Amino acid sequence: MRSSERPAPQLRREVAQRAQWRCEYCLTPHAYATQPFAADHIIPQSQGGGTTLENLALACGCNLYKGNRAHAIDSQTGHRVPLFHPRRQKWKRHFAWSENFLYIVGRTRTGRATVEALKMNRPELINLRRILHIAGEHPREIE
Repeated sequence: MRSSERPAPQLRREVAQRAQWRCEYCLTPHAYATQPFAADHIIPQSQGGGTTLENLALACGCNLYKGNRAHAIDSQTGHRVPLFHPRRQKWKRHFAWSENFLYIVGRTRTGRATVEALKMNRPELINLRRILHIAGEHPREIE
């Protein structure tokens, strides 16, 4: 396996279908995305992560900010913690929506570190969430 192996088209489709065509980090719907989506290696290839369905997550621009990291610093505690792992962790345990549904709030150390590292509340997403909320398209419940 090459160190920068890209998922085959069929595997990318499986990842997207499993994710219901939403970013598995910030839950942005693909149909309204502000940036292209990618099949992100949850555990980066540089850290031994494989190009497998189990190790891939659908990601919008969050992927650009995640880069090859699997850990980040929780600003509240200063501890280095694992980033959110969509295959092994539940979104609702680590994140919640703000009262106005515009911001993702980290509920745990992992949640806080992930929100900050992946810039999950970047301005373009706040604007998109505002419009989608008015249109009745946001937030969507997750499983």
